[in-house]
Amino acid sequence: MSLKSKGINAERELVHMFWAKEWACLRIAGSGSNRYPSPDVLVSNKLRRLAIECKTTKDQKKYFEKKEIEALKKFADVFGAEPWTAVKFKGHEWYFISIEDLKETKKGFMASAETAKNEGLLFEELISR
Repeated sequence: MSLKSKGINAERELVHMFWAKEWACLRIAGSGSNRYPSPDVLVSNKLRRLAIECKTTKDQKKYFEKKEIEALKKFADVFGAEPWTAVKFKGHEWYFISIEDLKETKKGFMASAETAKNEGLLFEELISR
């Protein structure tokens, strides 16, 4: 399976998870490849809107390009949504990490499995806030 297919499948998994809890959710095809900023997944209920950049990894760290996080911030600001990253480390559940909790690197940002466990939220925690 290609990396692109893995990413698409991960995004679709999140779409199903949110709809199962009666949150409207859609995957934005081509996010990151068009001229306008857009998240991977857009989620809402009657009270909250979330813009989410998604990643999966078999490693203990996952990196985000600086432009990905900047685009997420821009979209969320214009749309009126909360910007979040969602990372699924191999063998773990999805963790939702605020962009403020990502560690800045020379080229962008990084989420570690340890940071996700300590600072991130699990799915049920995110939707119950």
